[in-house]
Amino acid sequence: MRRATSSDLELLVSLVERLDNDLPRLPYLDHPAEVERAKVEKMIEAGVALIADDDVGAPVGYLLARYGERGPATIYISDLWVEPQARGRGVGIGLLRMAAADAAARGCTHVVLEVHSRNREALAFYQRLGFEEEAKIMRVDVGGLAEPAEPQSPDIGAVHVQTDDSDAVARVVRQYLPRIDRNASAAVDRGTAWTVVRVEADDRAVVRRLARELSFRFGVSLVLTLEEGAVVHYVLHDQGRMVDEYLSVPEYYGPLPPGDALALRANPTVVARLTGADPDLIRRVARTAASPRELPEPRELFEEIAAALRVTP
Repeated sequence: MRRATSSDLELLVSLVERLDNDLPRLPYLDHPAEVERAKVEKMIEAGVALIADDDVGAPVGYLLARYGERGPATIYISDLWVEPQARGRGVGIGLLRMAAADAAARGCTHVVLEVHSRNREALAFYQRLGFEEEAKIMRVDVGGLAEPAEPQSPDIGAVHVQTDDSDAVARVVRQYLPRIDRNASAAVDRGTAWTVVRVEADDRAVVRRLARELSFRFGVSLVLTLEEGAVVHYVLHDQGRMVDEYLSVPEYYGPLPPGDALALRANPTVVARLTGADPDLIRRVARTAASPRELPEPRELFEEIAAALRVTP
């Protein structure tokens, strides 16, 4: 990993284009090529511009950052990208640590960045490193404010932990939940094969993080929810690692690259191995569609999937 120089300008501009192609398109963020080029040039000169090369000198990742963007004691990471084939080898972490060391030397106290809410891989990566959400960026078409939005139905569901030791689960919940959300609360119910944790929180990410922590402690955890009264969503963890995710309408929350949409279909083989469910039943019940109208009534689908997974909805 090395600091970029002015001779790397064209290379960095090409890497920025690759990152832009990987991310969901946001029309209001499109900038002319000359603006992007000037931004990169400025960060080489006055910010932080890092490049990661492989053993033969080919670039496999880069980072761009600037100081003072979110306060005088911050370094703001505007770009972090790693070649897909090089992911999982510590390249992204190495770039972040190098930028953080630079920031610490300048007296900065915090590293700040933004992640698209649908970029689940990046969200999981940053959360593993200890990043916490502090704000949400929200948008609406200018014409969308002409009529008041209809109120959303609240999410229903729970975290299911594959253990009958509900007392141990309750202890972990009491210890861990206040660390991620002081205002959240949870009730733990004893089961036979599964212990059920019902979480009251304003942010779905709180439930996901709690489920991951419980999986670290107890092996298998399952978040199963009916969201906004419209879509069924589950996330299955094994030993703290997310191994399967299902959303009944993969693009309900916005357009996705084809590969990401496919990844939100149930994997009956994995589900069967970890839950004991019938894989053919999972295949029949956990269906996906382009809209909720093409599926059974959402509450009915939610209960069918819960029964197939052998948990109480």
